[in-house]
This record gives sequence, C-alpha cells and structure tokens, in this order.
Amino acid sequence: MPDTEENQALYPQPKVQKKGCGFPVMRITASFSLVTGHMLEHRKADLHVHERTLWHQMWGAYEENDVALGDRGFCSFCELWALSKRKVDCVMRLFQRAPEKAKIIKKINKNDCLVEWAKPKKCPKWLTKEQWLDVPKTMTVRQVKVTVDIPGFRTQNIVVATTLLDNKKYPSAALSDLYRRRWLVELFFKDMKTTMRMDVLRCKTPELIHKELTIFIIAYNLIRSLIFQAALNRGIDPYSISMAGTIAIIRQWTPILATHNDIGIKKKIILAILDLVAKETLPHRKEPRSHPRAIKRRSNCKYQLLTKPRHEFKEIQHRSQYRKNA
Repeated sequence: MPDTEENQALYPQPKVQKKGCGFPVMRITASFSLVTGHMLEHRKADLHVHERTLWHQMWGAYEENDVALGDRGFCSFCELWALSKRKVDCVMRLFQRAPEKAKIIKKINKNDCLVEWAKPKKCPKWLTKEQWLDVPKTMTVRQVKVTVDIPGFRTQNIVVATTLLDNKKYPSAALSDLYRRRWLVELFFKDMKTTMRMDVLRCKTPELIHKELTIFIIAYNLIRSLIFQAALNRGIDPYSISMAGTIAIIRQWTPILATHNDIGIKKKIILAILDLVAKETLPHRKEPRSHPRAIKRRSNCKYQLLTKPRHEFKEIQHRSQYRKNA
C-alpha cells in the first residue's frame, strides 16, 4: 500500500527493508469454500502477526460437521483438539512430527494408520491455563501417507493428519485427493491479487485501505457466484471456467445492463451473460507440465533502483541510462 505515515504505523514494512525504501504490507488469512470458491471469512494484520493467530479468530465461522482443509502451518495437537470440541474435523499436512515417532494404535494398511498423539509439554500462548488443563494427555489421529509421483519431478511423500477416523466412510484415496485440492486456495488468492489486481492497494489511510479491501472481497465473491451459477446451468465444474474471461465479459456487458430499466430485458441479458461465462472454459492441461519461473520479455526500465531514502539518494548519470557500477 502507499508509503504514508498512517499506513506505516498500522502495517509497518518488513524489517529487512531500509527505512524509506519499502512499503507498508498487510498479512491476510482467509477461509474459502472448496465447493464454490467464495471467501467465507478473513482476518488482516501486520506481518508480525502469525497466520495461525489470525486463523484462530475465524473459528466462529465454522459450523458443526465442517471439515477444515489446511497446510502444515496450521497442524498441531492443540488446534486439532480445539476444533474437534467444536465438532469440526481437520485434514492437514503433518508438520514437525515424524509418523514413526507416534504410537501406532491400528494399522489399516501400509499407508494408513491410527496413531496416538501425546500432549505437548508447553502450553501454547493462545490457550489459557484453564483451557490447557482441559486438554487431554493423548488424542487419536489418523495419518495417511500420500505419494506424489509425477514424471520429470522429484517424488514426494506427504503425510496427512486427519480427525476423520472411519477408513470405510473416508477411504485413504479420497483423503489424498482432498488434500491435493488444498492448492486451490493459492489460486483463489492469485485470482484476487493478480487477475483482480489487489496485490497493490492504493488508498493513503488505513481506514480507506480497509474499505478498498472490502470492496475487492465483495467483487470477488460476486464474480464467484456468477461463475458457480453458470456452471450449475451447464452442469460443468466451476473451476473449469476462466476467472479472467468472466471479468472481461462482466466489463463488456455491464454498460449494456445499466442502460435498460425493464426487468424482463435485464433477466434476458443476465441469462446471456451466464451462457457466455459458461463458454469461457479453460483448455485441458496435459500433465506433466514444467513452467520455470523465468521472464522471457526484457524490461525497458532505465531507472535506478531506490536503495536509500530519497533525501540520501544520489542519481548516477550515464548517457541517459543508469548502471549500478557507473
């Protein structure tokens, strides 16, 4: 966001950046619906607040029988126990705990077993002393080994921890496929930050920054609603529809929709928009794919990088171009 004193006070820049050379940065943690892609809940703070702390603040949005699908940064004994008390199950990648070190209670197959986790020795900061005393000494957790074997890439063995203990109702193959879909949350954030250009917020005060962020989230959820409705009408997967293509259609048809006041005509226009959105399907991506993080097009920027505060910075002149070692 813009480098103003108000923004810096609430969302200070990363410590590794020199004063006067960086920008205020906001950390956002969010929960999304795996079915529709809607953002259900979010929390924001500066970079010094951990994602797990923000995640705890969103637990009120979880309902009974929900399943929280998360990465290894959210997987721990106390988190799984606290959510199980709310009757919320978890499917998360195992973090900082080797499967062989846990006591195996029942071995379902070579890649699936029930284990007994022991209570941590130290009380987490987010739990009170009274809550810590209520935490049981052990907890039964199911661990499923997932092997990701894609030709051309290094084989990875991932262990998924879950409180869904019934192996007949929840087969290990289904849990493996479910965890692989966790990557969709990265695509949801990419849709907002890259496709919708939310990576740089433009307001100069935190109050307006928060309003700008809220508008982005509302717009994102409305676009997701349009995509989901179009997918239902055609009976196709909502994630096969292009987010960028949908935004382009909305921009083209919004002026036409705004010029008509008749409800009947508006309904016909909306049906036409839904039909066009359903046709904006993504091409089938053949696996395996390899996309190195490299830029093909060269930059035309001839300006120096700001490595010092502006009042200390000195310009280097060299035939209308700038070079580091001039």
